[in-house]
Amino acid sequence: MSVLAILGASGHGKVVAEIALATGHWQQVVFYDDAWPQKLHNGQFQIVGDTQRLLALEHKPEVAVGIGNNQIRLHKQAELISAGFAVATVIHPTAVVSATAKISAGTVIMPGAIINADVHIATGCIINSNAVVEHDCVLADGCHVSPGAALAGGVHLGEGAWIGIGASVIQQKKIGQYVMVGAGAAVVSDLPDNVTAVGVPAKIIK
Repeated sequence: MSVLAILGASGHGKVVAEIALATGHWQQVVFYDDAWPQKLHNGQFQIVGDTQRLLALEHKPEVAVGIGNNQIRLHKQAELISAGFAVATVIHPTAVVSATAKISAGTVIMPGAIINADVHIATGCIINSNAVVEHDCVLADGCHVSPGAALAGGVHLGEGAWIGIGASVIQQKKIGQYVMVGAGAAVVSDLPDNVTAVGVPAKIIK
């Protein structure tokens, strides 16, 4: 039986678990979370240990990190890779992914997402439900494109960038590292590192 271990018993983790089972590649999902043993279940799924218990496993299952925070997700994923775990790529069967797209390990692509030609998505990203990543986009490690968000052709996202629900980025724009784009925003110009931008058109507020 093929087992996927998910570190992080969050709501996002539950979605990752259901997608993993929907692929048919994994027959069982178990969770590890540092709230264990006080917390024993994540919805229908069992939590069987904490981070240290997962790292101590002699037989190492494939793993995914079910943590929404981009920076923490990347940190935990790097810790697992250093310990010798293989990080899974989890893609829902209803997602449309171009044959020319390159999706790195640790990325999760959710129901209804569209990934078009020659997209490059690095490790540990989340492409959420019904998000659109158009041709030639490049996403660095740990990005999150939220539900219903859209990246037009040739957009570049820096490490840890977070595009909010229903937001859009016009073609050829560059979004810096750890930028947060607010819900429903329309990005029409480049954004530097470590800023928050909201509105139509999006303006930096932080």
